[in-house]
Amino acid sequence: MRILGISAHYHDSAAALVVDGVPVCAVQEERLSRRKNDAAFPLAAVEWCLEQGGLEPGQLDAVVFYEKPMLKFERILTTALRSFPRSWRSFPRAMQNTLGSKLWVKGIIASQLGVRGDRILFCEHHQSHAAAAFFTSPSRNAAILTADGVGEWATLTVGRGEIDQGGRASLRLLRELRFPHSLGMLYSTFTAYLGFPVNEGEYKVMGLASYGTPRYADLIGRIARRTADGGVALDLSYFDFHQGARRSFSRKLVEALGPPRDAWDPIDLQSVEGQRFADVAASVQRVLEEILVDLARRLRLETGVDDLCLGGGVALNGVANARILRESGFQNLYVPCAPGDAGCALGAALFADRVHFARPHRAVPDHPYWGPAPDADELARVAAEDGLSTQRASGGELLERVAAELLRGQIVGWMQGPCELGPRALGNRSILAAPHQVEMRDRLNRSIKFREEFRPFAPAVPLEHADRYFELPPGGARLGRFMSGVFEVRREWREKLAAVTHADGTARVQTVEKQMAPLFHALLEAYGARSGMPVLLNTSFNLAGEPIVNRAVEGYSTFRRSGIDLLVAGDALVAKRRAPEALAEVA
Repeated sequence: MRILGISAHYHDSAAALVVDGVPVCAVQEERLSRRKNDAAFPLAAVEWCLEQGGLEPGQLDAVVFYEKPMLKFERILTTALRSFPRSWRSFPRAMQNTLGSKLWVKGIIASQLGVRGDRILFCEHHQSHAAAAFFTSPSRNAAILTADGVGEWATLTVGRGEIDQGGRASLRLLRELRFPHSLGMLYSTFTAYLGFPVNEGEYKVMGLASYGTPRYADLIGRIARRTADGGVALDLSYFDFHQGARRSFSRKLVEALGPPRDAWDPIDLQSVEGQRFADVAASVQRVLEEILVDLARRLRLETGVDDLCLGGGVALNGVANARILRESGFQNLYVPCAPGDAGCALGAALFADRVHFARPHRAVPDHPYWGPAPDADELARVAAEDGLSTQRASGGELLERVAAELLRGQIVGWMQGPCELGPRALGNRSILAAPHQVEMRDRLNRSIKFREEFRPFAPAVPLEHADRYFELPPGGARLGRFMSGVFEVRREWREKLAAVTHADGTARVQTVEKQMAPLFHALLEAYGARSGMPVLLNTSFNLAGEPIVNRAVEGYSTFRRSGIDLLVAGDALVAKRRAPEALAEVA
């Protein structure tokens, strides 16, 4: 059976192809269109997936959309009418957006792909999140928690996933929290208050939180009040998102916390205002963590199982994830590589296969690499046109060359194999650097990433060496597989891992298993043989405001526009004409 999953029309559009129960490929539209967080119908992603699968649209048994547009329309219309007349300005715009494309998804899919209407299916938004979390995990019996801004009506669900000995799959969502009460909207509102873009800047709030103290936590705890049944109720007088206003927070929140940050104003952590913003970030982060840990504890007691699968955009909060793992009672926490809406394309296809068509479960390959691969010859061509020569090296020669350059202090753009699904570069579309000196972090922020100085970089380490450098709780190595947890750097290594150690002594660790990423694992080992520490700084291969690179030509463009010293795509290497000084001994 051939099933195409699609997510679109909100943010992070994507397509995924599942054949006979196993994913074949998946890619976000932004990687092909080059528009960050592209929300358009993912026609390019669909065409690429079909090409990879060797299929014509008419050969698909089903096309599954990741949510139910009519239910979403009901929520938008009901919310607008409830808040009238305050919503009168936003109501026409909301109707235009919904009636213009989002409501008629079935017709768009039929017309764009030429697929019969009876082959077009719809999956509820949080079912897609839950399926992406559970069916891609190694667990056969797990509790499921999903949390995001909003799907149709649901903003948070708890449920249960089971696969019996015969491969029959069951996925049940037992309870849900409904809009406008939403942990995702709570965090996004404070993202906006702090001057960061919603659905993109939440990482910045988490990074900024480490520089503050949660002195507003009591206030935010009253704003996000716990209910007797274990749920969450927002005090809506502090918000405007539910009324379609131009900004998500109300005047009452400003009166309680002070003026919001203008997006163009830099955050000076040495100033009173800068510290206030850091304290606000620390406070909302603390409240989010406490609520999630409590929800997970209750779910553990209710289900009695050892595994928890976490989905939805809130699952990208690595600090909260680490606390859930340590404090909830679950032994294992599984977060997919793309827990947000992009991963819903894959989740919707898997839900249709396992639940709608009741086909037996098949293990999903345990990696994040589902997209296009780079073309080394393409890199050679564009470099030659630009007057730079390309060298070729493979196997051990390639690894030794790159490891030597990294030890010399060079910054490497690294493109190998299929690109990752989800927001994190996990060794196939990465910028790599030596992690030892704080000057390297500053150089990356200044000349490559062009981003705020308070945002941390992540370390990548072979799985078998992770415990030596990082304090991983039981189950932490698995959470680090897709860079989904934030853990303490061991005190004795913080000085020698200064470029990847955050202000609070933590790091968002990637644990690299040889079986999952053999070439990246081998590079870490080669670097360790030279430096004495098999750890590299790993950050996504993109500049601020751009999607992660996909093709070699995009990697080359980024290489030429930034401070990257060496670009590697497959077996092709292109270097700039400069030679930095060697790093000091680190081991």
